[in-house]
Amino acid sequence: MNTPQEKEKRPDWDKYFMDIAEVASRRSNCCRRHVAAVIVKDRRIISTGYNGTPRGIKNCDEGGCPRCSSDAPSGEKLEECLCSHGEENAIVQAAYHGISVKDSTLYTTFSPCLLCAKMIINAGIKEVIYRDRYTIDSTSRRLLEEAHIILRPLHQ
Repeated sequence: MNTPQEKEKRPDWDKYFMDIAEVASRRSNCCRRHVAAVIVKDRRIISTGYNGTPRGIKNCDEGGCPRCSSDAPSGEKLEECLCSHGEENAIVQAAYHGISVKDSTLYTTFSPCLLCAKMIINAGIKEVIYRDRYTIDSTSRRLLEEAHIILRPLHQ
């Protein structure tokens, strides 16, 4: 007789790493959206990050970010947001610990914004796999394509 665990199909690598990104997104303290990224090299996780205020700054859910504390509609007053993005934090955490992300793959719960796309390009990441599409990502998509970085959705 098969147990429920035996019936569940073993996830492929993409689903496995995206599931880990999904769990990491639950650490986010942003009041608006929970986003996380996992950077992988040779099928090994080398860094993770989730969105929220910078280290040492009051968390969003504690009033640390003026935009999160406001009633600004989605996509507006972005200049007031103090949060670092999940992709940004994953790249910065690797740098903080002296880990190269060159030629790695980044798994993210949302496709990258323009700032994160520029960081991904300059960090030498070769592929970005995302779960959901960020609504204002047309310029970042074009930039990643021009830089020959693979950008693909994960269909689960």
